[in-house]
Amino acid sequence: MINPSHREEYLKAIGQVIDSGACSGGPFVEVFEEEFAVYCGSRHAIGVGSGTEALWLSLLSMGIGYGDEVITVSMSFVATVEAICFTGAQPVFVDIDKLTYTLNPFALEGALTSRTKAIIPVHLFGQTADMDPILEFARKHGLRVIEDAAQAHGAEYKGQKVGSIGDVGCFSFYPGKNLGALGEAGAVVTDDSDMAERIRMLRNHGRVTKNRHAMVGWNSRMDGIQAAVLSLKLKRLDCENDHRRDNARIYERLLADIVGPVTPVEPNWARHVFHIYAIRIPCRNELIGLLEKKGIQHNIHYPVPIHLQPTYRSFGYIRGDFPIAELCGDEFLSMPISPAMTFHQITQVCDVVSTVFSANLTA
Repeated sequence: MINPSHREEYLKAIGQVIDSGACSGGPFVEVFEEEFAVYCGSRHAIGVGSGTEALWLSLLSMGIGYGDEVITVSMSFVATVEAICFTGAQPVFVDIDKLTYTLNPFALEGALTSRTKAIIPVHLFGQTADMDPILEFARKHGLRVIEDAAQAHGAEYKGQKVGSIGDVGCFSFYPGKNLGALGEAGAVVTDDSDMAERIRMLRNHGRVTKNRHAMVGWNSRMDGIQAAVLSLKLKRLDCENDHRRDNARIYERLLADIVGPVTPVEPNWARHVFHIYAIRIPCRNELIGLLEKKGIQHNIHYPVPIHLQPTYRSFGYIRGDFPIAELCGDEFLSMPISPAMTFHQITQVCDVVSTVFSANLTA
């Protein structure tokens, strides 16, 4: 979200875009693309209209469409699956790991068919998926790997920034993200120059040059205002992620003595950036009620896994197919977390959690 202390800086950048007239694509987008590619450790970054379009255009650039299958997880924001469906391909779900809540690599073999073309691991809540076994499986079977990094700006896997590990990485800059714009925006990063060029054409009506269109494309250009603001915010991303990590450690320390909540785990190969601090809690409704009485913000990500959403019933999945994702849907509760939170504020939240569990233990 927007820090009021940076308001004048953002207004100045917006004014520069307005004065230049470069409001759709143009030099401000190009500058941000260069900066974000360097940040992610990739050769190319392509600014697009949203994280959903980043996923969709990436799939299209790989030629994935009708009759194909893409393996992914059900515990994610629905955009992951929307992008697959809008290519005409079929999503095939696997369960998540019980500790990291990301794609379980050992479930991939059971989901593989002759129609499988790609895997989309989701770096959920700022936690990285275990990429090495996923990439090994993909190489063995000739599959593409598209990282859904919409919630993981700056997260790392074995010292490498997410997005730069698979064939492509897809980011959302929705305002609430660790790196958020003033509206909708997204990006794809990749080392594949041919794929980058195809995505650039797809985002701009399939255009090669003015009035010459080489493919059926779409209007998915990043606008200059979002790019100018993102360039400013990118400079502060690592520092703000460090503050998030510090606050997550405070949560972990304060919640450690409370019997009941399951707090996030950070494997030794990961650098979690805590876009969301989700605990698992069996008495979720009780805690929600008390948090609401205290005026403390909270959320649930995601109470209904995608395979149980009404619009995807035709895929034939039922409750019980992915027990860990379903358990998380029943128990996840997202605590407030931001770079600006204070120790006192986190203590207030943890005191409420302690009150609920103390009451249950003495009942």
